Amino acid sequence: METKANFLSGAFSDLESADKAYHSLLNRGYKHDEINVVMAEDTMKKYFDEEKRESKVGTKAGEGAGTGAAIGGGIGAAAGIIAAIGTMVVIPGLGFAIAGPIAAGLAGAGAGGIAGGLIGALVGAGIPKERAEKYEEGLKEGNIVIGVQCHNEEDCRSLEDEWSSYGHDVYR
Repeated sequence: METKANFLSGAFSDLESADKAYHSLLNRGYKHDEINVVMAEDTMKKYFDEEKRESKVGTKAGEGAGTGAAIGGGIGAAAGIIAAIGTMVVIPGLGFAIAGPIAAGLAGAGAGGIAGGLIGALVGAGIPKERAEKYEEGLKEGNIVIGVQCHNEEDCRSLEDEWSSYGHDVYR
């Protein structure tokens, strides 16, 4: 199967690393609506207050001096991911929340697009089926997947190197 040129994706095991990846894209000039963010609905509930759209983890900085401060200090400014959360579409029956061009595509496709499932949406975004299946398993375990159609080859190379230092299953 042929994939889209210059599509980069990666799985991140926690909010802090996902937020770093998200901000690396913003720092290179990518817009929020160009960046795909996918997580399980349970992961979204774990990290974010659904009504306030703010990080639950970041608000715990004052709790339990050691752990809360260490976690909160690293994640308190999860503004990038929070912006994506505000535009996420939760897919009923599948248990995943999706933001970015993938979400727009699913919304435009209606029920027929949703019937194709998460793997179909990821493949449609440019991720090979085998990798999409691996991402889906990781999402069920709490990973956050971020993907983007890179503006150019240099961006892809640089971002791939950076993401590989704190993410896993980085694919280009």
